[in-house]
Parts: sequence; C-alpha cells; structure tokens
Amino acid sequence: MTARFVSKRNLEFLLYEVFDLLSLTKHAYYREHDRQMFTMVLETSLKMAEETFLPILAEMDRQPPELAAGTVKVHPAVRKILRDFGEGGWIGSIHPESVGGFQLPLMLDNACSFVFSAANYSAIIYPGLSKGAAGLIINFGSQELIDAYIPKLLSGEWQGTMALTEPQAGSSLTDLTTTAEPTANGHYKMRGRKIFTSAGEHDGVDNIIHLMLAKIPGGPPGVKGISLFVVPKKRIENGKLVSNDVAASEVYHKMGYRGAPILGLSIGENNDCRGYLVGEPHQGLRYMFQMMNEARLGVGMGAAAIASAAYYTALDYTRQRLQGRKPTEKDPSKPQTPIIEHADVKRMLLFQKAVVEGSLSLLMQCSYYADLVKVLPDGDEKRRYELLLDLLTPIAKTYPSEMGIQSVSQSLQCLGGYGYCDDFPVEQYYRDARIHPIHEGTTGIHGMDLLGRKVTIKDGAAFQLYLAEIRQTLERARAISTFQPLANQLEAALTSLEQVTTHLIGLSQSAGTEHFLADATLYLELFGVITMAWQWLIQGLSAHAALEKSPAETDFYQGKLHTLRYFFRYELPKTLALTSILMDTSSLTVELDTKFLG
Repeated sequence: MTARFVSKRNLEFLLYEVFDLLSLTKHAYYREHDRQMFTMVLETSLKMAEETFLPILAEMDRQPPELAAGTVKVHPAVRKILRDFGEGGWIGSIHPESVGGFQLPLMLDNACSFVFSAANYSAIIYPGLSKGAAGLIINFGSQELIDAYIPKLLSGEWQGTMALTEPQAGSSLTDLTTTAEPTANGHYKMRGRKIFTSAGEHDGVDNIIHLMLAKIPGGPPGVKGISLFVVPKKRIENGKLVSNDVAASEVYHKMGYRGAPILGLSIGENNDCRGYLVGEPHQGLRYMFQMMNEARLGVGMGAAAIASAAYYTALDYTRQRLQGRKPTEKDPSKPQTPIIEHADVKRMLLFQKAVVEGSLSLLMQCSYYADLVKVLPDGDEKRRYELLLDLLTPIAKTYPSEMGIQSVSQSLQCLGGYGYCDDFPVEQYYRDARIHPIHEGTTGIHGMDLLGRKVTIKDGAAFQLYLAEIRQTLERARAISTFQPLANQLEAALTSLEQVTTHLIGLSQSAGTEHFLADATLYLELFGVITMAWQWLIQGLSAHAALEKSPAETDFYQGKLHTLRYFFRYELPKTLALTSILMDTSSLTVELDTKFLG
C-alpha cells in the first residue's frame, strides 16, 4: 500500500538500504524485533494515517479549538485518537518494556511519525506530546511519579505537555518567573504564567500533565536555578482527581496548525497549585533539553512530512492538468500537454523532492545516531555518536523547517490559482508549515547554538567528526567514475565551510561575540546546504549500488540519481554566495543604527 501523502518505498529505502535499521537488533534493547515486526508497524501507521488522520485534516483546520467555560473543546476524534494510540502502544513505542513500552527504535518510530504528520500534523501532536512528557518522567522521575503518571499517559487517558514559555521570557529561559515554593508535605506550591503551551487544556482527555520549568526561591541565578516539575491539571487526593489550580487563560488563534490548541495558562491564582519535583533541584533545564532535542527532530520531521504531502498533491495535479504545449510544438490544433512535461514544472517538482527526501534522510540518520547512543556502553564510540547528533540536531530541525516552507510554496505554484484556494489542501499545508521555524527554538537561536557552541566545544571535536564522516562518503564516491565530479564539488564546498568557520572563530577573538554571531543564521544555512548535499550523495551511492545488482525498480533508483544531480547543480552552488557574505569582515547589521530602519 502506498499513500499519496508519503512514499512507503522511499521510507523503506532509507530504513533498510541506506541506514540499516535491522543492524540495531543486534543490541539487547531491540533484540525482540525483526524485519517482519518493523514492516507491520510501518504498514499499520500508513493504514491509520489514511483511514483516521487524513479524513479529518480539513475539519480540524476549519473547526479550531474553542475555550468555553474554562474548557477547550477540540475535535471529537482527538479522544479516540489518543485512546487508539494508547491501546496500540504508539505513545509508549520507544519507552522501556518495564514501564509498559515497546522498545522500538526511534528511527522506525520517527518514520511512523513522518507518516502521521503528513496525513494530519495537528492530530499527531496530541500523542506526541504525551510520549515526550512520559519520557522525562521515566528517565528522571522517582518511582512514585512513574507509578502515578506513566500508565495513564501511555494509555492515552491523560495528556502530557511541555510548559516552558512565559510572556516576559520567550526564548530567554534566564528570565523565567514561575516559582515553586517548597512545603513540608513533599510538594511545591507553584505560581506563575505560561504561554504557547500546546494541548495545555482540552476535553479530549481526563487530565493534563504539565512538565513545567520553574525556579525554587533561593536557588542559583539564571538558567542554573531552573528546576523541572510535574504539575497536573488535576491532582490525586484520596484516590480521586481534584482541581490543582491550573487554568487556561486564553486560546491563541493561529495562522495554521489549527487543530491543536496552543494556550496561555494561569498557575496558582488561588495559591493551591501543587507541583512535584522531577529529579534534582536546579537540574530542570538539563532534563528538559532531552525532550527538547527529541522534539527538535520531531519538528524537522513534521516540516518534512507536510512538505511531502504538498509534493504528492502537486505531483498528482501536474500529471493531470493539461495546459499549453511544448515550445517546439507550433501547431495550436495539437492536444495540450500535461504541465508536468514543462521544464520549469519539472524543476519545481525536483526541488520539492530534493527537500523532502533529503531532509528525511538526515532525520533518519540522526534518529539512528540517537538509537545507538541509547544502547552503546559508555566509551569512545558512544561519545562519537553523541557529538555528531548534538552537532546535526540544529540542521535537522531548521533545514526542513525553512526549506519546507519554500517546498510547499513551490507545490502551491504548481497548482496555480487552485493552490491558493481551499479546493486543494496545499494552502492549508502552507499555513501549517509556517510554525516550524519558530517551534522549539527559532532559526536564529539554532544558528547561534550551532556556531557559538556546537562547532567550538571540546576544541571542535564534533565539527571534526562531521568533516571526517563526509570525507568518508567522498572517498566511496571517488571510486565510481560518474560520482567523481560530484565528490570534487562537495569537497570544495566542505573546504569553504572549514575556511568560513576558522574565519568566524578568529572574528570572535578580534571583534567580539556580537560580531562573531551576527550572521550565525547564514552560517546555519551554509551548513545545511552542505549537509543536504552529503545526504543526497549517500542516497545516490545506495541507488547506484542497487542498480548495479539488479535492474529492478529502475525508475525509483534513477529518480534518486536525477534528484542528486539536481541538488548539486541547483542548490549546492548557493554556498558560493553564502561563503562570500560570511567571509566579509564588515558588520553591517551590528553597526546599523536602528533609526535608519524608519
């Protein structure tokens, strides 16, 4: 079965031919699984997405959640989706069997999330948040917290959230003001406000469990004083659920991604909100970053998935839509041609395919690294994958997010005027996609994280591993004559990246941090294009090897090779302009007087 919002064949290609999912079953944590189990899981996700998620895509967008009498009313299907996901083990899929999970590889789980997100991004948010919240409690919470919350979260009866952002703080967690006062009864009294909390209140579950950041009075200043708490909407007293003084103050009306509510929360207005410390005091940010890093891969996956759905809409439309004739055809009496035969439409479709399948390749590689980090013993090999994953996470989040918008825009362009109308889902995809460069850290923040921290920590160890990984791929490519020019082109771009990195680090020493980070977003863009070229070369080598073994599925593998050539001809040369800007020593944006902006 192949759904027209994703390519099952491409998922199988990445899982088995490029990144060898089955190799993970050599490790004890994944030993109970095999190819048959993995196939069943993937096919079930496709079936559920097609039968449950896709039919309510437009409904969830056109009937957004509403706050009434303190309760947020969501689409009636949300309750069923959460229960079905709970019963099917999807919420606990990656968690240990000891707490009711299934111990699936993140790589396969993310492939299924890609399928669900492509069918209906808003719908998958609900169980996805619960999975992340459960992971924090399982990994860092006491047995008492695990016993109290995990069964209900994994069953889909309760909803998990991540409550970080505050009105005055935004991305600056240093400025959090939500407080947690210790009491003699083992809990903390919580007070504050949170905003932009996804699924922070709704009638699709019986309880909401917030994983919330707050500061304990007297703790260290800044981010070092942040602790993590479980703050339920309803707490358990004498075996019953009672109000815990957490209220929804507002529902934000959004441009897209309308099927899942994003809320403002009022905490402890009646001085009766109880929070329960997760792990050690003042370690909350470290704990939360586990969920955030997984969520960042999830954001990239969601962005690539929406772009995938838009791509297949455009592909089907352009094959059916007749308009015009080839430039070489001068006879107006001849039949019109499908617009997919026009060179510019082919270019737009190739661009979309390059973004979607290249992004998904990187996300699968990062997921594979995360799986290895989970199961490898402490040592050099595990540290290697930790460093690579840490370095690549900003790319895996931001490249699909930023380029996914452009990809969906090209899909809309393929449909012409119909793309701008709600007769087709592409206009919704365009609106839904726009959240991703903001979700889980803006593109600018990730640019500063990549340049200011990831490439420099431990004397650039992660960056050196990244360069070595790409050069290993280049070595394989040079052994094949048709790949040698591509290898040389990527090597040149990689050398430029090294030069830019050295130049910017020197700038930090000579001109200061502000000048060093001023164009960090452009550095992130440069890094992303080169990383995507690497991913396409990896895929191209796998496609070439498959064609060498057997002529079967020629169209699929040739499609990979054509998209590889497209990326190296149309996208990789963009690094030349980015390199030129980043090597310029002038600091236009730092020195600009804001009065000149009008």
